[in-house]
Amino acid sequence: MTLQRSSITPAGTTAPLGAYSPAIAITIGEARLVFVSGLLPLDANGNLVGDDIEAQTRCVFDGLRSVLEASGGRLEHTVKVQIFLTDIGEYGTVSTIRNEYLGTARPASTLVEVSALVKPGCRIEIDAVAAIENGQ
Repeated sequence: MTLQRSSITPAGTTAPLGAYSPAIAITIGEARLVFVSGLLPLDANGNLVGDDIEAQTRCVFDGLRSVLEASGGRLEHTVKVQIFLTDIGEYGTVSTIRNEYLGTARPASTLVEVSALVKPGCRIEIDAVAAIENGQ
């Protein structure tokens, strides 16, 4: 079995803030695992999108959708999500939006409060893993 690795950078996404790929796809046999780097609520120019948790959360999930589509997948292929919040009190809003975007996917999940994120003003960061069967 041949293992193939490829970097994924969807058009119109924020340039990475460091030496990393927005996502890496690993093809193993008939399936691809897509590892999505932490997504921040930033537009294509690196500017903060919104100052409230709802706008920021929607921006990040839209970014996740974009990365997965560029990988040949969809949000329902998500198998693992990690959410980092600067205020755990915003969990309810984030959870509602998460469920709206992920529907019945029900991925393994982690949600933690952190003291800060790499870009000032960001209240949320999400990374994820998706499993996509070839031809999906």
